[in-house]
Amino acid sequence: METESRKTDTASVPISAEQQRLEDDAHRKRHWKRWGPYLSDRAWGTVREDYSRDGSAWESFPHDHARSRTFRWNEDGLAGLCDRHQFMCFAIALWNGRDHILKERLFGLTGPEGNHGEDVKEYYFYLDSTPTHSYMKFLYKYPQAAFPYAQLLEENRRRARKEPEYELIDTGVFDGSRYFDVIVEYAKATPEDVCIRIQMINRGPVSAELTLLPTIWYRNTWSWGSDIRRPRFRQAESSNQASVIETIHEYYGLRRLVCEGRPNLLFTENETNTRRLYGDAECSRYVKDSFHDYIVQGDKDAVNPDHIGTKASAQYVFTLAPGVSKTVRLRFTNEEAVPAFSHQDFDAVFEERIREANEFYDQLAPANLSEDARRVQRQAFAGLLWGKQFYHYEVNRWLKGDTVGTEPPAERLRGRNADWTHLYNADVISMPDKWEYPWYAAWDLAFHCIPLSLVDATFAKEQLVLMLREWYMHPNGQMPAYEWAFGDVNPPVHAWAAWRVYKIEKKRKGVGDRRFLERVFHKLLLNFTWWVNRKDMDGKNIFQGGFLGLDNIGVFDRSAPLPTGGRIEQSDATSWMGMYCLNMLTIALELARDNVAYEDVASKFFEHFVYICRAMNNMGGEKIELWNREDGFFYDVLHLPNGDTHHLKVRSMVGLIPLFAVDTLDSDLVDRLPRFKHRMQWFIENRPDFGQHIETQSYDGGVRRFLSLVTRDRLRSVLRYMLDEQEFLSPYGIRALSRHHKEHPYILSVMGHEHRVDYEPAESSTDLFGGNSNWRGPVWFPVNFLLIESLQKFHFFLGDDFQVEYPTGSGHHMTLWQVARELSRRLTHVFLTNEKGERPVFGGTRVFQEDPHWQNHLCFYEYFHGDNGAGIGASHQTGWTGLVAKLIQQSGE
Repeated sequence: METESRKTDTASVPISAEQQRLEDDAHRKRHWKRWGPYLSDRAWGTVREDYSRDGSAWESFPHDHARSRTFRWNEDGLAGLCDRHQFMCFAIALWNGRDHILKERLFGLTGPEGNHGEDVKEYYFYLDSTPTHSYMKFLYKYPQAAFPYAQLLEENRRRARKEPEYELIDTGVFDGSRYFDVIVEYAKATPEDVCIRIQMINRGPVSAELTLLPTIWYRNTWSWGSDIRRPRFRQAESSNQASVIETIHEYYGLRRLVCEGRPNLLFTENETNTRRLYGDAECSRYVKDSFHDYIVQGDKDAVNPDHIGTKASAQYVFTLAPGVSKTVRLRFTNEEAVPAFSHQDFDAVFEERIREANEFYDQLAPANLSEDARRVQRQAFAGLLWGKQFYHYEVNRWLKGDTVGTEPPAERLRGRNADWTHLYNADVISMPDKWEYPWYAAWDLAFHCIPLSLVDATFAKEQLVLMLREWYMHPNGQMPAYEWAFGDVNPPVHAWAAWRVYKIEKKRKGVGDRRFLERVFHKLLLNFTWWVNRKDMDGKNIFQGGFLGLDNIGVFDRSAPLPTGGRIEQSDATSWMGMYCLNMLTIALELARDNVAYEDVASKFFEHFVYICRAMNNMGGEKIELWNREDGFFYDVLHLPNGDTHHLKVRSMVGLIPLFAVDTLDSDLVDRLPRFKHRMQWFIENRPDFGQHIETQSYDGGVRRFLSLVTRDRLRSVLRYMLDEQEFLSPYGIRALSRHHKEHPYILSVMGHEHRVDYEPAESSTDLFGGNSNWRGPVWFPVNFLLIESLQKFHFFLGDDFQVEYPTGSGHHMTLWQVARELSRRLTHVFLTNEKGERPVFGGTRVFQEDPHWQNHLCFYEYFHGDNGAGIGASHQTGWTGLVAKLIQQSGE
């Protein structure tokens, strides 16, 4: 992927209106990104809100508490909007006249409740967004029957791990199309003037009633003792056409929510209902769930008759005939005068922003792209942009407690994240999934930044820098993993992501941001040192990183003490470090173009890479290899306490990751860096055993040097497995585990216990790491993306003469560049309609395949069935699966 698509190079294209907004925001001329979709889809059941003794986050703050209990750290809502500090929040609530609670937030099962871990049980879609959120579109499908909360819980609890998940559509509530489509759109007239359009459509065969509550509220910042100022909303004077909710905020000043049609306005407080939850007779009358009591229970005294509070809503009640739609318009603005509600003027704002969004995205798509592929790419970008969330977590305060309110148990000071007291997070961050994973994950985020850099390079760079700031990165140099265990180890892909973002922006703008590259590089030096000091147990350049984000891929939980004793020398950990070395080497050489001091640092990473090469082939001089000569594949090596060693012969992604450590050095750069060239030449001449990992060839009067953990011969052997349709090659990409293990499971007997790895193309049958992620057969986009890039790099050096069978055994040969394009095609075709008019991602869910109101609404799942391409895992993990947008941009369909 060193070569970006020339067809989409926008350097000479006139700047679009959306691009101008990005430029204005980046230079702080106008704050177009101040308001955005930064509200979480789930704030309950998180580590931040857990104040239990035993760290049982799911049980400490369950869904049943969410409507009644104030959140300490973050807010959530349905199709929500908030400012980048989450002082003020806006979202919708719905009631179909049958549910026992308002639909204020998305429902799903907790990790212990689901038979495959946490799982959202709703249908909602991020349909569109520009990077400044000048236009956004969201769709929610709301059943007209009572929402089957208990049925979903009980049936999934009954099912075993090897049974499929029981989904909302399986309950029958969507039979006969008895549901509402609720479409929420935002269009910014100015950075501080947001038009909101909510369309409700009855898809069912009979008339149905729907209550809509557009709701605005303040995040509770006053109950914890540090800032007792309590802002207020109040009912302002209504105009002839609208009801008005008004507030004056310490930071934002005057704000109004202007509600078309003069609806009834409701007011309460964002305070915990201690009466409902804890039996407190002294509880305040006006609490967080008062609107629930008012609407569902019919308690007319539940809301404040003085029309003031920290939470306010407009009440709309409609009876919609079959096929009929109703639109509600609102305006959230800082205008001094209440704007007149002209449908023509209001809708003109939307028309202009939609036109500008089309113009912006048309510049990203290859010219010959089909409408279907454009739709896939556009919705992938939308999911990434809707996936931003204000993430707030101050670990020291969380450990010790606030000056008022709930006091944490003493056990907390010795429990989860107790050694991350420096960590202070209060930023808008790209989430893996705002419901299932509403917390950042370092290696997920690195992949998010690749497609994000196509639409908003500034945001992508800010995200990468953020993870390295002093209040994120540990003083020892470790990067935080995720809130369940900041000290877990993610693959070190940050340097790779920084380099790719730098190159993508340079390609598109004609100039690279060297200041960004230098800032990242200096902090990554600390992180690299942490890896060397903490994860190279014997100082032999063989690394043990634990599970490294690959969850249950191995025979054992690689983050826990082994049942055998001893340790595992990891092929993937060592290979990731080889890749890390080459990424840092590449960045250092780029920076050395302007500053010769970086030549010395580049030499250091070159040296470290060649030592890792040697270690993988002769650990500590003991002639133990991660490469298995008999099979021609890389495996982990188990070291037993008695000194014996064994290859763990699982054909998995662990054995493909060595392909990631590959790069080339051309003489047009190296010749300008004499100090680096001299030191590199010394290694080549005085360490002849490194020669097989450093090849040279002449080109156009220059010399190209090729660095790789995998030699030519070993490359052929690994690709023979990888490109075999009975092994790794799926119709939809490269599987995480070879299909060979379907008939030949790997079994290891230890101390009377059998440990085994079977091919599992869909949900996992093991509960390692919660069991909601499976690396035993499905297709995962992030590692596939790196494999495609690696094949392109191999081709760059080896050229068209180096060809392999594709697929293995077919007799058909291709160059590695062609193979990379074929893998890209297989991945993108997970989402595109095939010759039957079906999308593999939807699997056997017929309503998605056949119903025009469903079939073009996409989810970008966590991973995909290894045999049929169906979406598996977190349904809205748009983050790293959003890489499909980059694949489409560079390779078409």
